[in-house]
Amino acid sequence: MAADIRIARKDTGKVGLPEVALGVLPGTGGTQHMVRMVGKSKAIQLMAEGSTFGFDKALHLGLVNEIYESEDRDSFLAAVLEYTAQFTMPDKASKAVGLIKRSAQTGSEMPFELALALERELQAPLFASADATEGLNAYIEKRKAKFKGEWSAAEPT
Repeated sequence: MAADIRIARKDTGKVGLPEVALGVLPGTGGTQHMVRMVGKSKAIQLMAEGSTFGFDKALHLGLVNEIYESEDRDSFLAAVLEYTAQFTMPDKASKAVGLIKRSAQTGSEMPFELALALERELQAPLFASADATEGLNAYIEKRKAKFKGEWSAAEPT
């Protein structure tokens, strides 16, 4: 649950926090992640029941983002790597992706006003980056951007 994006391989496991059956609570952030992901009432229900369930229910609850059907571990890993490649250069501005993750992860733990301030703080260096210049120019020129992961617009290409 601590991962940014969670991808499951169909029919290879179960999801849940069954620690109550051991007489303990789901530690290592389990209670806190679950509440933030599914809401307080549903989280308490799932943890108090201690049930485990398949990935289809986990997808419905928002505990996994995707379920991939794969014949074996290697094809699953290849599919995951293909999926994650979309978040890197040259198709995406990887620094922007990183700061999106930071803003969402950190900001979700803050009061809203502070989270907006964090967002503005993280946005400023991106607007000054070579990647932002490339992205905006590509948009204006109606072409696909080719990002390089450069911070400064003044950096050599």
